[in-house]
Formats: sequence, structure tokens, C-alpha cells
Amino acid sequence: MSDARALCRLDDIPDGKARGFPGPEGSFIGLLAVRRGARVFVYVNSCPHVGVALEMMPDRFLDGPGRMIVCAVHGARFRIEDGFCVSGPCAGDSLEAVEARIDADGTVWVPADAGA
Repeated sequence: MSDARALCRLDDIPDGKARGFPGPEGSFIGLLAVRRGARVFVYVNSCPHVGVALEMMPDRFLDGPGRMIVCAVHGARFRIEDGFCVSGPCAGDSLEAVEARIDADGTVWVPADAGA
């Protein structure tokens, strides 16, 4: 990822939780990141059903037990590991995954244009 931007530090996302981030400058679409231990899963914050942001309240992307990403508008449920929609109006579709890497210092990097 040569043209990358720092999203955050891994420690900025509590383990088992999710956090939202703005897209690149000038973008209306942000990103969401879910942490599972030393791994992070990043997606474009847009429901494939009609393109709305997945959360109504900041950083509220997961169901109660923290096992699925949920669209607050339509109730669609997505697997954290691959963004696949298992139920709801967009069942069978997937969230747009964003390549992410964590460097040795614990910084999470994504492509500079992710969310554009």
C-alpha cells in the first residue's frame, strides 16, 4: 500500500468493538473498523441496500453480543470477517471491504482513497 493513510492506532479500537472514521477529504462516505484481537476488519460505511451509513449513533455498528455488523436503518446483518450479509433486505450482498494493514508500531493503514 504505497499510497496509504493512517486510520488510527489499533489500541484506539477496543478489542471486540467497532469505530467509525471519516473518508478522505471531500468524501461523504466514511469507514468502519472492527477489532478482533490483533486483527482489524475495515469496510466502507455504506449499506449495500440503499447506500446509507450503517450507524445512527457514533460507533454503534455491532449487535448486542458484538458478533455481527448491523445496519441501524434496515436491520441487515453482516459477518465481521468478510462483510457478507446473512439477513435483511440485502441478503447475499456484501459490504465493500477495505484493505488494511497494521505496522510494527500498531498503526492501522488503509488506501488513501478508501471511502471516496
